[in-house]
Amino acid sequence: MKKHVAEALALAAAALLALGQAALAQQADPSRTPKQAGKSPVKVFILAGQSNMEGQGVVKQEDKDGKALPGTLVSLMSDPARAAPFKHLKDAKGEWAVREDVWVYSQTGTGVAKGGLTLGYGWAAGDKRFLGPELQFGHVLANALPNQILIIKTAWGGKSLYKDFRPPSSGGEVGPCYTKMLDTVDNVLKNLKAEFPNYDGSGYELAGFVWYHGWNDGCDPKNAVPEYERNLVNLIKDLRKDLKAPHLPVVIGELTGPWVEVGGEWGALRKAQAAAAAHPELKGNVTFVETHDFVRKEEESPGGWPCHEFNNAETYFLVGNALGEGMKRLLAAPGK
Repeated sequence: MKKHVAEALALAAAALLALGQAALAQQADPSRTPKQAGKSPVKVFILAGQSNMEGQGVVKQEDKDGKALPGTLVSLMSDPARAAPFKHLKDAKGEWAVREDVWVYSQTGTGVAKGGLTLGYGWAAGDKRFLGPELQFGHVLANALPNQILIIKTAWGGKSLYKDFRPPSSGGEVGPCYTKMLDTVDNVLKNLKAEFPNYDGSGYELAGFVWYHGWNDGCDPKNAVPEYERNLVNLIKDLRKDLKAPHLPVVIGELTGPWVEVGGEWGALRKAQAAAAAHPELKGNVTFVETHDFVRKEEESPGGWPCHEFNNAETYFLVGNALGEGMKRLLAAPGK
């Protein structure tokens, strides 16, 4: 009996060793490594902002009776009258689709998530219960370009342009988030093969920058709101200089929220965003994208803070779509 047990263990060990060797051989064999899905050069898009750019859209949430709450992605896709725009988010098997011609590196306040485009790059890193603007933005750009796309998202909740993202040209202390944004982009691009092993090594191009932001500055009407236009123009200029991309296309997303029709500081801030895009020296490669039509009522949403659009998935999907379409127009402009 002991002999038979020993023989069985030996056979099992040999089998495991063979499997391990086969796996190592597969890793070592370049012909067995999955190839980069899109063409080179890789087109790199930087997405930046605060909590709404992090992404607060809820994928699935149920009430106490197990019924899907309105405004979640699951409830929207379960409604025959509203499901059509979202159908590409699932594959033929009914699973959440992963788009391999778009890579995402998402640095938010909760950590880092990376991989092919799908759910899970919202504010809770790697948590597929949340989505942000990057999801539909990635689909729009991938449908327009044959290239492999890389989205580098750097977003942290509760951060102002006045202080946290403050660009060098605005004077005073450079914002820590401005520095961290540049450091993140630099580190990812320097280590592109390590971060995304399917990268074919044939180069990349900085293709665009998206800014979706505004809440914290709106909370400081005395200091931040009057400076917002100037600070945003400086942010664009400084970022282009530091990235050595003097004509980098830029999309400015309008502050979304239930207060979009409210005057005072919120109205002034949204006007400042539009005015920054209209500066003569930025004409032609910076655009302002309106998002106020994507606001949904609280009773049509899963809930949460109004400054997070009540966590409505449709809002975040539509914002991402609008930002993507805005970038697509810039890329299609003469001379691009």
